[in-house]
Amino acid sequence: MIDTEPAPVSTVIGHRGAAGHAPENTLASLEAASGLGVRWVEFDTKLTADGHVVVFHDDTLERTTGGSGTVAETTLADLRALDAGSWFDAAYAGQRVPTLKEAMETLARLGLGAVVEIKPSPGRERETGLAVAGALAAGWPETLPAPLIASFEPTALGAARDTAPNIHRALNVFKIPWGWRNRTKALGCRAVHCLEKNLTARQVGVLKDEGMVVRAFTVNDQTRAETLLRWGVDGVFSDYPERLLPR
Repeated sequence: MIDTEPAPVSTVIGHRGAAGHAPENTLASLEAASGLGVRWVEFDTKLTADGHVVVFHDDTLERTTGGSGTVAETTLADLRALDAGSWFDAAYAGQRVPTLKEAMETLARLGLGAVVEIKPSPGRERETGLAVAGALAAGWPETLPAPLIASFEPTALGAARDTAPNIHRALNVFKIPWGWRNRTKALGCRAVHCLEKNLTARQVGVLKDEGMVVRAFTVNDQTRAETLLRWGVDGVFSDYPERLLPR
């Protein structure tokens, strides 16, 4: 059983592992983040055609695998046959699209906490939320701090809440929306993750006054990170987390 108390998430979180240093959402990227001294990472999850949870961002395969088509229409076996590393650098040739199970095993070995984003393919929002939350509830390593589930998709977050209510959730947004109070309350979210360039000091203050945890993505500049943290932002996601870690 995952601890029902929210884990103390690190201030600096590696984005898609450490996406500036290794191919995003691969085991190599998790390894890279650990090597940089990061203690928490974020990565994306979605479903294959045959219902397996994999670590992947895009709906389509082209950008990070050289394959064609969509993840939702590709079986796990066919997805695993693709190269998920060469697009980034030849040194990463042979990296595969990992399953969530493989990612959890790697996190356990490295001692990394994780923000697990549900990134459903269109039309599979509830199905993906159920599958991801169910897999985390059943297989999250006991040696790690409890995970945090995040998503832009309210339906996916609602499904995650229904399946694993003890795993805390965060609402991802590009801008703080009108009615955020009602939305986060309905979904049982204690945190909001917002695109950094759209956050203002006033918004952060209002959110914090209402008891919300606020994090910003994607922050690769140290000066900007310092500004956000000064406003009261609790954490930042970064492709280059070593730039923001204490020296």
